Amino acid sequence: MRQRKNGSSLKHPNLSEAEEKSLKKSPYSSNHVFATCLGFRMLNALLIQTYFNPDEHWQALEVAHRIAFGYGHLTWEWEEGIRSYLHPMMFAHFYKLLALLGLDTPWVMIKAPRLLQSIFAAAGDLYLYKLSLVLFGDGVAKWAVSFALFSQLANWFMFFCFSRTFSNSLETVLTLVGLYYWPSMRSSSNKVSSASRKWGVTLAALACAIRPTSAIIWVYVGLLELYLTHERLRFIFLELIPIGSVVLGIMCLLDRLMYGSWVLVPLNFLKFNFLSSGGDYYGTHKWHWYFTQGFTVMLFSFLPFCVDGIIKSKYWKLSGLVLWVLGLYSILGHKEFRFVLPVLPISLIFAGYSLASLEERSYKNDERKRSSCICNKWSSRKHFAIFFLLASNIPMALYMSLVHQRGTEDAMNYLSKEAAKEKVKSILFLMPCHATPYYSTLHYNLPMRFLDCTPSKGTPAESDRFMMDPVSFAEDFAKHWSHPSHIVLFDSEERHLKDFLVSHSFREVRRFFHAHFKVDRDLQASVVVYAMTDT
Repeated sequence: MRQRKNGSSLKHPNLSEAEEKSLKKSPYSSNHVFATCLGFRMLNALLIQTYFNPDEHWQALEVAHRIAFGYGHLTWEWEEGIRSYLHPMMFAHFYKLLALLGLDTPWVMIKAPRLLQSIFAAAGDLYLYKLSLVLFGDGVAKWAVSFALFSQLANWFMFFCFSRTFSNSLETVLTLVGLYYWPSMRSSSNKVSSASRKWGVTLAALACAIRPTSAIIWVYVGLLELYLTHERLRFIFLELIPIGSVVLGIMCLLDRLMYGSWVLVPLNFLKFNFLSSGGDYYGTHKWHWYFTQGFTVMLFSFLPFCVDGIIKSKYWKLSGLVLWVLGLYSILGHKEFRFVLPVLPISLIFAGYSLASLEERSYKNDERKRSSCICNKWSSRKHFAIFFLLASNIPMALYMSLVHQRGTEDAMNYLSKEAAKEKVKSILFLMPCHATPYYSTLHYNLPMRFLDCTPSKGTPAESDRFMMDPVSFAEDFAKHWSHPSHIVLFDSEERHLKDFLVSHSFREVRRFFHAHFKVDRDLQASVVVYAMTDT
């Protein structure tokens, strides 16, 4: 496609004339931005070698592997019907393609899903760039778009989490693209047509289908749209209801096909996580956790710039969305960093605005030919801010992506290679449940057993009983086990089970570094793999 001389793409039929003028100010074309972000996110995906949260593997890749290859573990959530197959199905088709091309080797099976997610992440980066371009008016916006993208790419948590295969990651992409098409989230001079809003509604519906809690975001956006639009009846009856019904219908048909019966996932999800507080089984935090710890850690050194950008920009609709999401998630007892991932890029837009205000001040000083000391003062502030952000975020991003909690990934990578050599017959994981990847990484249909942690009332789960008394649990468990060829455990439990392992003819074959500091209850410094003496 031919490009305009200033680098902007040809006119989009859904964009207003005002938006076309804003896009002309963009220093780079959309294709150039996407290509740059894609290269960055692919490198990002290849650098991630650590374990963050079980859902990356157990609620996405493990389910997809079962669909594609016929074996893989389904956790209790799938038995209760509180997860939709919409997200795993995407990876299942990708797995099928890899198998068809003969590329389903251990290394590819480990890296390819995150590389696929990196394509979606790059699209999210592009639409953050485009969204920031149309949000703000003249002047500072010339620089805000570039600094917003810089903030997105430089933030340690986006680097650590965005290219992982969480449903939250895809939800974040859909949120960024969807917000771009909603008229209510723009300034009055950058409105878009109702045809564009239909895309926004479609993307919002898809985000809610993938993660029902995404409705927290879109209720805010929808109510704001309802308040500001002059076409309320059209919005409700010709856009919101029809598009939402179609997406919900497609999701229900897919889940009907996969579950074998009619399952309304959003309703089951609502009952478990909101009406019964089922998520509290996995731990709770104080109501203020997102404000005092969770979200502030995610923003990290970008926090003061974010606050400054919110104050200076006075774009209360977007900052109100961040506060709305953090406030409603704070009501829930169970809290996790990734739950509020979709509003992290929005906050980083404001950080970009703050950085841009330094650049703009320097630019104006230069234009007016004021004293060079004033220009240098502001320019030095800008350079110091960029240096400070890079110096604080890059080490954090690399440490969390390359070092912290990498032992469980390394152990499964090792077992996958050993299984390919037919040196592994069966595996027992004597560690907290879901602490490692599973069949999606091993990619061999061998007997494996981990300690169950299905929520139950009154009776401690296997995983909890093991952590309370590893020796007694292991001795009772060994009375009924089918002798495994390999056992995987953390060194914190190995100290208690050393004699047990020796008495059952197991020897240590590999030890992998895991963490420098406490992860859960104990310092899980290493992951240890034991094998039968004659294996």
